[in-house]
Amino acid sequence: MPAAASLQLQRTTATTTALPCHKHSPPTVIWRVPLIWDSSSVPDYVSCYHTRSVGPNQCCSAVVKIINAPVSTVWSIVRRFDNPQAYKHFVKSCHLINGDGDIGTLRQVHVVSGLPAESSTERLEILDDERHVLSFSVIGGNHRLNNYRSVTTLHASPGENGTVVIESYVVDIPAGNTKEDTCSFADTIVRCNLESLAQMSENMAKNTQIKISSPSPSSS
Repeated sequence: MPAAASLQLQRTTATTTALPCHKHSPPTVIWRVPLIWDSSSVPDYVSCYHTRSVGPNQCCSAVVKIINAPVSTVWSIVRRFDNPQAYKHFVKSCHLINGDGDIGTLRQVHVVSGLPAESSTERLEILDDERHVLSFSVIGGNHRLNNYRSVTTLHASPGENGTVVIESYVVDIPAGNTKEDTCSFADTIVRCNLESLAQMSENMAKNTQIKISSPSPSSS
């Protein structure tokens, strides 16, 4: 299994059709991922989730992580919108403030001390158990990630019993910050989260394999 994935971004410029067209409106960047790794393209249905319209005061990026564990194992952790602290080490606590895990559910997240943030109010936008897609948006709180929207997809790695995790996001660039600074900050958090997810998933997969391989005790 490759140790790392390479990221290839494709960007084109187009005028937005979601807003009224004005003569001097700035162009909107259509940001596309495929992500190319191990000479194989990401499936089309996955790539479409990571195609975004990015405004002139926004930035976007994506992180790819290959995990040596089945999709079902990794997804069992990722899909828990009510329990991000299971693998996100920067999250101190989380509780649902509206909804029970369906689309539109709101959660209140409190982060650990030391980060330039205190809390975040987030809404579940997509939860697809069949295609293994989760998306949430940040709609309030005390933090630097205004209008942050994240999409995480999982799909099986070709020829191996592993999982390719892609997490992409779009976020506003705070006043006084550059695009590079904003992406660097967000990328660091996403990478740390996915490293933690990989460790947790791989440990779960190993423990499951040990239980399967262990001989059952002989009956008396």
